[in-house]
Amino acid sequence: MRPRAGSGHTSRRGATRIGREVRPIAYPRGEVRASDFRVVEVEVRQPRPGEVLVRNTWTSVDAALRLRLRETAPAGYFPAFPLEGPMDGIMTVGEVVESRADGFAPGDTVWHAAGWRDYAVVEAEKQALGGVGTLTKLDVHAAPPQTYLGALGANGLTAYAGLLHAASLHEGDVVWVSAAAGAVGSLAAQMAKIRGHRVIGSAGSDEKVRYLLEELGLDAAFNYRRGTLPDLLRQAAPDGIDVYFDNVGGDHLETALGALRRSGRVAICGMVSEYAAEESPHGPANLMLAVTKGLTIRGFRGSDHTRLLPEMQRHMGAWVREGRIRCRETIIDGLRQAPVALAGLLRGDNTGKTLVRIEGTSRLN
Repeated sequence: MRPRAGSGHTSRRGATRIGREVRPIAYPRGEVRASDFRVVEVEVRQPRPGEVLVRNTWTSVDAALRLRLRETAPAGYFPAFPLEGPMDGIMTVGEVVESRADGFAPGDTVWHAAGWRDYAVVEAEKQALGGVGTLTKLDVHAAPPQTYLGALGANGLTAYAGLLHAASLHEGDVVWVSAAAGAVGSLAAQMAKIRGHRVIGSAGSDEKVRYLLEELGLDAAFNYRRGTLPDLLRQAAPDGIDVYFDNVGGDHLETALGALRRSGRVAICGMVSEYAAEESPHGPANLMLAVTKGLTIRGFRGSDHTRLLPEMQRHMGAWVREGRIRCRETIIDGLRQAPVALAGLLRGDNTGKTLVRIEGTSRLN
């Protein structure tokens, strides 16, 4: 059946289930716009042996999706999303509707990587691979389902691996986290505080700075739009920093290199300032400081550390239950609004984890 423009509902026509998918129809130039996407109706096939049919309820919105909305994604990264095709690889939570796989039954809440659609047929045998995005049954008594798209999922794993492995935190380190009010940054900042470090956060609004100080309890925070970055960071950390957790890149990374003390470390998990750049970005002008100060600069991805997922979930789950980790969510209702949610995230409108709550997927005619 040929996909056609969606009317925002699902139905059943005879033996056929009709679902919706958000598909890119043009690669954005600069800011992401809703007109770069369309919602189509598609036939949802029945699961084959070893597969389950999932009705998605929550889907993730992450800044890194912008890297795949290009003709060519960065080398070594996930491939670009094909135009007019489904956007595979987006983390999602849903409920099993039908199962032809051992270990999964209708009603189970599961986690998988076929998001920005309201139904997905998922191979259960990928469960054997483990890690983020493989079909996994979730313990909804331990945490709300959507938490597995944030603190207990890829964002939590990225923060955990970045601090403990890429940055190799040492006792007494002073840590600066950029985009500290975002999904990953807020978790990394709180985890560093739990481990006893002095933590500085930066964000793009006064409201977010208040959130970092009053709700997350950081030692210092600043709005990077309120002055020059080196001066703002110097006021927050007059004696310098030992670790920079980078979500931004660009001038933030250059400022960190200037502020890092000898043997300092940089853990780079994202460079959101460059995701929509029309021209090739220039590297930091002061990169020689990595030599003179003996710095370690390490890029990483959470997906490279899936072996840490159970360990992270054990610690993070306890911290969330104890109230030591706070997980604010920016929730957008409606599958059709997923592109709007992504555009807002890239503008910095969000605080914490950005999620789309998918509605209207349970009615069958």
